[in-house]
Amino acid sequence: MTEPLTTTLTRIRFVLVEPSLSGNIGATARAMKTMGLSRLELVTPKQALDADALARACGADDVLQHAGIHPDLPSALAGCRLVIGTSARRRTLEWPTLDPAECARELIREAAAGEVALLFGRESSGLTNNELARCHQLVHIPTNPEFSSLNLAAAVQVFAYEIRRCVLSTRPVEPNPGTRDLATADELEGLFQHLAETLVTIGYGDPEHSRKLMLRLRQLFNRARPDRVELNILRGILSAAQGRKRARQSAPNAADGTPPSALSPPET
Repeated sequence: MTEPLTTTLTRIRFVLVEPSLSGNIGATARAMKTMGLSRLELVTPKQALDADALARACGADDVLQHAGIHPDLPSALAGCRLVIGTSARRRTLEWPTLDPAECARELIREAAAGEVALLFGRESSGLTNNELARCHQLVHIPTNPEFSSLNLAAAVQVFAYEIRRCVLSTRPVEPNPGTRDLATADELEGLFQHLAETLVTIGYGDPEHSRKLMLRLRQLFNRARPDRVELNILRGILSAAQGRKRARQSAPNAADGTPPSALSPPET
């Protein structure tokens, strides 16, 4: 395995959201290490990494020792240019959905240019819609519909194997053309917060009372995958819209009679 490929694999994060059992975390570490993967990130695990985790890791202690532990999902995804979420069921809103082999190729392709993440939900209930809204794409394991339950570590093993199989394939994965400087997950989150605030300011709607609206807007921008320059343009537009609205609220009664339309947008 060449050094560039090794670097690519270290950019692939396996993120577990609120795993319930330490043993499942240990088994996940084992599943990853057998396929050459090492980046494990944990979001508020319910149990500490104890003796059971080490026993189930079966020698993958180093993966556990270097696992990141995060207080929330945004911190676990910080810096990622691509986030793919695992989902065991179909959702009311459509997301672009991959199979495990397609997911592996996407992760490797994008990891050639930067950090990526594969997101796993809780053992009992998976990922919430709000968590899925942070994903650019979803991936679904085509299990037996009459008995579709998969242990967390078993699901991890499926994806880790597909990544390994893709790495060893005679058909190389081409890097994403142009390697655009895409906005990261945390930068997009800043845009979504700014957008929600602007919708309130301009009176379009209250995102707190229209969650489906924000969900659809998140999907729109996750599908578009703006780069950093485009994101700065969008945020500049939002800042200008906020400034105009505030100016119009105060300008009609101004002593000098300056019409609201004549006011200049704020610098961004």
